[in-house]
Amino acid sequence: MSEELFEVEEGIPPNPVEEFLRMDRMPHIWCPGCGIGTTVNCFVRALDSSGLDLDKVAVVSGIGCTGRVAGYLRLDSFHTTHGRAIPFATGLKLANPELKVIVYSGDGDLTAIGGNHFIHAARRNVDMTVILLNNGIYGMTGGQVAPTTPISAIASTAPYGNFEENFNLPYMAESCGAVYVARWTSFHVRHVTKSIKEALAKKGFSFIEIVNPCPTLYSRRNKIGDGLDQMIYYRDNSEIRNGADTKTVGMDFQGKIVVGKFVDRERPTYDSAMMKYYQKKLGEDFVPSEEMRNSIHAEN
Repeated sequence: MSEELFEVEEGIPPNPVEEFLRMDRMPHIWCPGCGIGTTVNCFVRALDSSGLDLDKVAVVSGIGCTGRVAGYLRLDSFHTTHGRAIPFATGLKLANPELKVIVYSGDGDLTAIGGNHFIHAARRNVDMTVILLNNGIYGMTGGQVAPTTPISAIASTAPYGNFEENFNLPYMAESCGAVYVARWTSFHVRHVTKSIKEALAKKGFSFIEIVNPCPTLYSRRNKIGDGLDQMIYYRDNSEIRNGADTKTVGMDFQGKIVVGKFVDRERPTYDSAMMKYYQKKLGEDFVPSEEMRNSIHAEN
């Protein structure tokens, strides 16, 4: 049957995304209506037009639905333990400064158990791109309240609604030191693609939040429809405000979503700051690696 399918499809141009995917691992595990696959499409198209040497690109993820992205990409990729994607990526970058390191994971993984690593990587301005998919819940492990669950939203651990204040992720990223901060939804495919391409070209800690539907454990529990209903909601309730003050872009339950590119600034990366400091302190006794010198030269 598979041979017949290939015969029927012969002559049809291949999907340009497929060459970036481990097709032997399909079908994927994501639920119908989940937007993770849409964001992967955006990521691959951004990567394809970025001009980066794909042999020097590494993708790191943690545990959770979004964590499976690393396993599906036909790139050097690492599926790490829960909350440890950013420290793993930091070590990877320090060991080989010429790599373009991308962290691609979920809100629970990166801002709950991994929250401490998030804020310090941003503070240090480690040269990495962090793509965080925010579905407002722990989608893989039972639908518990996450740091991003809006007030009043129902979760398995909050059957009467969540009463804990949720993170405003762009504000957190900016205040901790990120040099590039943006937020989009999985409806805004062209904006997401453009934003990822910009972030990949940026030196330093760049951060993109993508608001994403979890129809199985979030939308269904909160009686707000399926994945398509959520996409319509994103379309009708998103307000593009590039350059908005990140203090003002927090999200409420089914309220307006402020999207856009909020921060785009320059400051020394961790590698650059370290090399300049030790050169000043140690003079000729400090001999940076060739990879570090190349990385700093590219930054300047």
